[in-house]
Amino acid sequence: MSTNTYTPRPQLKYKEEIVSALKEEFSYTSVMQVPKLQKIVISQGLGAATADKKIVDYAIEELELITGQKAVGTISKKDEAAFKLRKGMPIGAKVTLRGTKMYEFLDRLVSSSLPRIRDFNGISAKGFDGRGNYNLGITEQIIFPEINIDKVKKIQGMDITFVTSANTDKEAKALLEKFGLPFKKDTK
Repeated sequence: MSTNTYTPRPQLKYKEEIVSALKEEFSYTSVMQVPKLQKIVISQGLGAATADKKIVDYAIEELELITGQKAVGTISKKDEAAFKLRKGMPIGAKVTLRGTKMYEFLDRLVSSSLPRIRDFNGISAKGFDGRGNYNLGITEQIIFPEINIDKVKKIQGMDITFVTSANTDKEAKALLEKFGLPFKKDTK
């Protein structure tokens, strides 16, 4: 068994700076009350997969390149005639990141991928769900440096969900801001 001493930057930052800053900001009495990032789920809904089954395979391959972890295909749960969809048909791909891989992905997202978005001026703060989780939609998978643009078959968007242990959206936003997510400044 090897002793791996590598710790991703956001994980170190959480332990060294974020815990104490949030504890002070929200007047927590215990370190255990401080919200933490539990997992990041990256998913793609692929409507075109009903016509071409290979699209799901390409999406799984790209998600694996982006995250460094095995992705899984998602299947439809019920028949939907309007979308020519049968129960059990492949319709998307997703990967759930936890621990070190989650922090590595967060680091790459904040430092290299989001700045590559054309005309980028921050991410919307409207993606919170009321229970401390945040959803971010990305329109093109090519913002990730791991994706070779010449090998892309189709430009696809994806949803990135940050699941936190925060009780309120305000606490979750403070946590994600401290991790470096560039939220748009309020213009009010």
